[in-house]
Parts: sequence; C-alpha cells; structure tokens
Amino acid sequence: MGPVLAGILQLLALIGALALAYVPLGDYMAKVYSSDKHLRVEKWIYKGIGANPNTEMRWPAYLRGVLAFSAVSVLFLYLLQRFQGSLPGSLGFSSIDPDQAFNTAASFVSNTNWQSYYGEQAMGHVVQTGGLAVQNFLSASVGIAVAVALVRGFARSRTGELGNFWSDLVRGTVRILLPIAVIAAIVLVACGAIQNFSGIHEVGQFTGGSQQWNGGAVASQEAIKELGTNGGGYFNANSAHPFENPNAFSDLFEIFLLLLIPFALTRTFGRMVGSLKQGYAILATMVTIWIGFTALMMWTEFAHHGPAFDVAGGAMEGKETRFGVGASSIFAVATTLTSTGAVNSFHSSFTGLGGGITMLGMQLGEIAPGGTGSGLYGMLIMAIIAVFIAGLMVGRTPEYLGKKIGTREIKFAACYILITPALVLVFTAAAMALPTPGNSMTNSGAHGFSEILYAYTSASNNNGSAFAGLNADTQWFNSTLGLAMLLGRFLPMVFVLALAGSLAEQKPVPATAGTLRTEKPLFTGLLVGAILVITGLTYFPALALGPLAEGLAS
Repeated sequence: MGPVLAGILQLLALIGALALAYVPLGDYMAKVYSSDKHLRVEKWIYKGIGANPNTEMRWPAYLRGVLAFSAVSVLFLYLLQRFQGSLPGSLGFSSIDPDQAFNTAASFVSNTNWQSYYGEQAMGHVVQTGGLAVQNFLSASVGIAVAVALVRGFARSRTGELGNFWSDLVRGTVRILLPIAVIAAIVLVACGAIQNFSGIHEVGQFTGGSQQWNGGAVASQEAIKELGTNGGGYFNANSAHPFENPNAFSDLFEIFLLLLIPFALTRTFGRMVGSLKQGYAILATMVTIWIGFTALMMWTEFAHHGPAFDVAGGAMEGKETRFGVGASSIFAVATTLTSTGAVNSFHSSFTGLGGGITMLGMQLGEIAPGGTGSGLYGMLIMAIIAVFIAGLMVGRTPEYLGKKIGTREIKFAACYILITPALVLVFTAAAMALPTPGNSMTNSGAHGFSEILYAYTSASNNNGSAFAGLNADTQWFNSTLGLAMLLGRFLPMVFVLALAGSLAEQKPVPATAGTLRTEKPLFTGLLVGAILVITGLTYFPALALGPLAEGLAS
C-alpha cells in the first residue's frame, strides 16, 4: 500500500468514526444542557462552591461568572507552580520562574496550552495532575458553556436570561468531559501510553552521558488534552512522543478525540434551536473547510519534489516514521483548525506552503470545527456576518434563526472578529520591530518571520502549537504571549455573551418569502466564502512575508 492511499484510507476511517458518534453525542449534550435535574455529585459541588444552579442569569452575570472563575483559576495555577519546589511529588524540580508561571497559568486556563518549557524537565506530578490536567477539563467546559449560552440566545425570546454558568460548567465537566475522558484514557493505556506516578529513570548509557525519562499520569492527561482541545503535552515532543502516542491506531484515535465534541456540538445546536437542518448547515460548512484544508495539506507534503522526498514518500523531515506524511498532515490540519495545539510532527519542518496552511487554519478563527465550544460560537458569529452581507446585497434587514440582526448585533459580531487579528498583527509587528525578541529566532528571513507570526497566531487564537525554532522562554515572549492568550480568550467571550443577551431579548420574526434560507447549501457556500475572504483580506500581507514567500522560493 502506497503512503498516499494509506493517508486517504485513514481520513475515510476518521470520517466514518465521527459520523457514527455525531448523532448520539450531539443529542446527549443537548439533553445535558436542557435538563432541569441535577445529579447528586453535582449538588455536592454546588453546595461546596455556594452556587444556586437554578438561578437564571442575564449576560452580565453570566460573564462575571466566567471571568471570576477563570481569574481564580489563573491565580491558583500560578501559585501552584511558584511553590512546586516545596510540594511532594515534584520529582526534585524547582519552582517555576514568575514570568513562565504566568505564561503557563494563562495558557492552560485560556484553553491554549502553549508551553515554553520542557514538560518532562520542569513539572512534577502535583502540578501536572492537580494543576494542568484539572484546567484541561475546566477550561474546555467554560468554552462549551459560553457556546450553549449563545445557542440559548437564539432559542429563547423576550427574556435576557441565558441559563446558569455554574450549572453549565459543572454539567459539562461531570456529565460530558469526565466520562468520555475516562474511557479514552483506558483505550490509550491499552495502546501503550504510560499511566503511573514513577520517578525519574535512567534508561541507557550513551556517548557523552545517559538518557533519563520520568513517568507520569500520561494517558489520562492525553485523553482530556485531545478531547477538550487543549493540547499541552506531558513531554516536550507532545503527541510525537511514543509514551503519549504509541502507534498508528492511537494516533488516529487522538485525532478522533480532538474533533469529536466540536463537530457534535452542531447537532446540539440544531436540537436546542429546534431545527436540525440549521445544525447540518453549520456542520457542512465546517466539514467543507476541514476536508479542503486536509486535501491541500496532503498534496503539499506528498508532492514536494526531489529524489530524497520520492524515496521517503514525501517530505518526512520532522515527521514520525510511525505515522508518515498522511497521518501527520491529517493531525496538523485537525489540531490547527481546532484550538488543540497538540502535534504529532513539527510544523516548522513542513514545506513552506504546508506551514502556511497550519497558520491559516488558526487565522480562520479555528472554526472548522474549532475548539470545544469556541468553534461553535465562532462559526455562529461568522454566520451572522454572512447573513448581514446577504442582507446588504438584497437591501433588507438580515435575519438569522428568526432573530433580526440589527446595528447592535452586528457591532458585537464585528468586535468579535476584529480582536484576534489585532492581537496577532500588533504583537508580531512589535516583536519584529524591537531588537531583543528577534534574538529568539533560530532562522532568519521568511522562515524566521513565520516563527514569530505563528507564535502570536497560536497564542491569540488559543491554539498552543508552535514552530519549533523560536525560543519563547524569555521574559518578552512569556509576558506578551500570556497577555495575548488571556485577551484572545476572554475579550471575544464578552461580545459573544452580549450578543446572546441581545438576541434572547428579541421576539421571533416570522419567516417571509424574502427571508434567506440559512439551512440550504447556498448559505453554506456563502458562509465558506465569507470566512475565506475576511481572513484573506486580514492576514494576506503577513502571510505573503512569511510562508508564501518561503513556499514560492522553494
């Protein structure tokens, strides 16, 4: 079997597995967030935190819950790292420096999981399991909660109430993420991923020294890292490390996990707004972009010419022989079109155009299918922009799901789509203009610029992957990337929840002959076009200086 055919068959198997899980998981999540009953363990949690899960919240109260919970999470994780040297199970590692502790706390709470450190050489068992793994659950659950609040904004009328943040947070963690993660961890252990609390072991003697590895609760963290579209690896090599990703089956299973909830949430959306066809339209948009990007990535990586590439079956630099070009391409696209950031290969070693595809996937807003929750609400924002454009073309007030998209709503949507590009481009420009940040670049020219652009694109979009080559463990990058992660996560949520509140206050508008049918293929095409045009106009100059220049020169 040739490598191209193997890659195509893996893609088809992945699509089949996602299709089988789509309906049951999507319907189950809709029931979870629509139920008025609480599990016993959930009642204990509510009592412990002093929350009343039956109290409905308007959008300002819901937002205060999101921000307050996240601020406490950042503080807790920061202090846990700062006191690591005094904690048991630290494996002898010292406490984390202030700038790196801030960067890591901001990273994991914002669902980014950017790592400017070697995981196996910096974090002990307590920080890994009691800090980082916990935030993998909670940050993902926060994203789903915000998405569900926006869906309720479309589904409800004549009320500003969007549900209860504490109830949504707990249910997402207890009823959705935790059960699936437990099953996934067992599967990964069966595949060969490690799961223990052992110390540091010397595994061999080599010329000039020895090699050491430490154990850890790797399989359990790997499961929620992918399922919650987090991405932070126990080891620096991330999902390219055999302890995290042992074989071809575990690799495909991890890709399945990171796409599972974002795709299934479109079914949840259709159920909650009372129209499955609307969910299918959003799903079709996501799938079109995802398959298109995957095909383009596989073509760029397989078609790179030269005798060495022909013998290897493609551009194999930076890729694991266990996975090959096909699986590496599928993983790279899936992880950058979601907010996962996990990698089974090194994106810096991809061809120039291949590296540009990973960057563009993040710059789209990670909405195909995007992160847990963030992908859905990002795509719904783009749907509002698309119906607004359609309304301008026919000269009538745009409507979406029976709600008028007026001046107020379009301002919220516009602010949402402007935040991330502003963060990416301003921070990139500052890093290139100042003398010190440039010293962190391993490469010069177009590839060196791509390292900086990729870093801020990844941080601002809460992805977490990186072009391996940039030394980001400096005060400048730890501070600015941490700030970009927090602003890129929580500022958009402000406008998402404000939009949800505005929509929930409206009364439904009956459909007429002039209403745009947003469940039809025509709207899917319009939505795909709007996403690509808006992103292209925003980022093309920066991409032309980096990956495009490198790709055309090779």
